[in-house]
Order: sequence, then structure tokens, then C-alpha cells
Amino acid sequence: MRSDRTISAPLPLKVAAFGGLLFLHLPILLIFVYAFTTEDKSFQWPPPGLTTRWLAAAWQRPDVWAALGLSLKVAAIATLLALIIGTLCAAALSRSRFFGRDGITLLVILPIALPGIVTGIALRSAFGLLEIPFSFWTIILGHATFCIVVVYNNAVARFRRLSSSLVEASYDLGADGFQTFRHVVLPNIATALLAGGMLAFALSFDEVIVTTFTAGQQQTLPIWMLEQLIRPRERPVTNVVAMIVVLVTLFPILAAYYWTAGGDETAGSGK
Repeated sequence: MRSDRTISAPLPLKVAAFGGLLFLHLPILLIFVYAFTTEDKSFQWPPPGLTTRWLAAAWQRPDVWAALGLSLKVAAIATLLALIIGTLCAAALSRSRFFGRDGITLLVILPIALPGIVTGIALRSAFGLLEIPFSFWTIILGHATFCIVVVYNNAVARFRRLSSSLVEASYDLGADGFQTFRHVVLPNIATALLAGGMLAFALSFDEVIVTTFTAGQQQTLPIWMLEQLIRPRERPVTNVVAMIVVLVTLFPILAAYYWTAGGDETAGSGK
């Protein structure tokens, strides 16, 4: 019998959890404060004053808009590729049994386990051997390598929970493969795909290493930020851009969390 009784955590555990969260997120909160400081050369605490002029300065920078536009386009296309390829991989590896399946599964999830710099170096070497010039599309290929893993992990978990009897019943009632996917499979995996897509978009938007090794002269927003850090007078503008990156990354992650939680509750209730 399932009990709904909640058990309170011990005080030392609560303090440790709060301290860990503070250690992780306090530096991010400081970025928001420094984005509005009046000091334009170095970080000071407490800030000598607050101003919104750096928001206007960042708004008027064409290089910021160019980097932001490139990051958004790369993240959107890489996420689209990841949704297609990751879903197909999840469907094949979760619903089939064949020799070498475990090895293929390992190869699919390996990019997310490797450091980004290793993936970047490997891609740069591969592009060089194949004489592929660095361009907008090489950035997308680099980002798609780990975005696919995020979508795959979400989709494969939902595929494993999908009863095969539903698919068999659809075929027995005369539906073809496309109709079965549209009316049976897709509604059951939709929230997992949305969550995976949101997480893939967030990861792609703030990726630095893979972009560095595949982009050539093109700059995404994180690369622009790295180059601006060596210019002391640009630090407040860089903090504004960093704040934008945090916000753009935060909302997809929150959306993915709530969509996944909603999907789990619906599945558990039998609706």
C-alpha cells in the first residue's frame, strides 16, 4: 500500500542542501548584479552604484546581435536534427533486438560523456581530413552530436514505457505505419520529445568548446563573451550578454522540467 506521508529531512541535511545550492547559484546571481553596476573597469563588491545604461549599450552593439542571431539559428537547427535522428535511434534501439545493439547504444550516448574539447578536436580533425571548410553547417554538426544524445535519452525512456499492444492494436484495426505513429506513438512520446528538444536547445545555445573548434571565423554568443573578457571596459556589456544567455538557457530547462513532470503524472494516472 502506497503511503502519502511525507518525511521531513534532518536539519543538517537541509543546511547542506541549501549551502550547495548557494555555492552553485550565487555566482550566477552576481552576474545579474554586475550587469547593472556603474563601474566600467573591474568588479567591485558592493557595487558603487546601479545603472541601466549597459543594457542600452548592449542593445546598440551590432556584434552582439550578430552573435545572438547565430547562436539562436544554430541551436534551432541542431535541435531539429536532434529531434529527428534522436527519435529514430530511440525507436530502433528500444523496440528491436539485434546483434550489436548495446554497442550502437554506447556509440549514440558517447558524445555526451566526452569532454567538449575532445569532441571539438575530433570534429576539427575529421573536417580537415575530409577537406570540409569551416562554416555555419559545421557548427550545427558539432552541436548536433550532443543534442542527439539528450533527445535520445528522453525518447528511449518513453518508448520503453509505451505498450507494444497499443501499436499492435492499431495495425489490427487497419492503420498503416504513419497513422500508427501519428495517432498512437506520437501522443505518448510528445512530452518527452518536447522536453528533450528544450534541453537540446539550451545546451546548444551556450556551448563553447565545440563551436570554437568548428566555427572558423563565425562567433556564437559564448565565443563573443570569451573574447570580450580580455577587454576591461567591456565587462559590464559582457555581463549583460551573460545575463541574456542565462535567461535564454533557463526557460527551456524549466519548460522541459514541467513538461516531463506533467507527462509522468498523466502516464501514472492512466489518462
